[in-house]
Amino acid sequence: MPLRTLGLACGIISPVLWLALIATAGALRPEFSHLTDYISELGEQGSPTETLMRYAAFGFTGFLYLCFAGALRATFPDGWLSTAGALLIALDGVGRMGAGAFPCDPGCAGVSPMQDLHEMFATVGFSSGILAAIVWGVFLRRLRPFRPLSSFSVGSGVVALVSLLLMSWPGDRAPAPGLFEHVATAVLSIWLLVFAGRLVWVSRAMMAAPV
Repeated sequence: MPLRTLGLACGIISPVLWLALIATAGALRPEFSHLTDYISELGEQGSPTETLMRYAAFGFTGFLYLCFAGALRATFPDGWLSTAGALLIALDGVGRMGAGAFPCDPGCAGVSPMQDLHEMFATVGFSSGILAAIVWGVFLRRLRPFRPLSSFSVGSGVVALVSLLLMSWPGDRAPAPGLFEHVATAVLSIWLLVFAGRLVWVSRAMMAAPV
């Protein structure tokens, strides 16, 4: 029980820490723009915030996602839908850790193998996070204590997906690509925070209920 509770708490800590580190790294680089620059540029090779972003932001928060996924599997041990949802959150964590292990080239505009690996892991992370929000939204509709989160979860996944599509607009016509990436990661982070917080609250309420 304590390990599962700790794992669920990781779902609260990770998104808060992730957003806080992005804000901190951005403040440490006055030339960085949250409107036009990508989050990965805060951890690009040679950046003054490379170490902070690669190991604390990408690496550590990605590991916390894995811990949260394990707690979800222990909380909902039955059913393929909850298993898929936990696996997708774990893949989100793996994608984030991989994006930190392989930093992008300066400006994230290179063609090196390191850049390719970074983009691959980042794509895995974002795609898994979007699918996780949608899958959990479908699953939570079946559980009365979590039913209010169902539409919120699906909506968060859809908003994040649309934001990333706008970020990836072909050519030079993408309006404020950095902003759309920030919106996508903020929406998914807030979703995870709310989801994990609800899980912790319900778990405590069940433990405190008279037998």
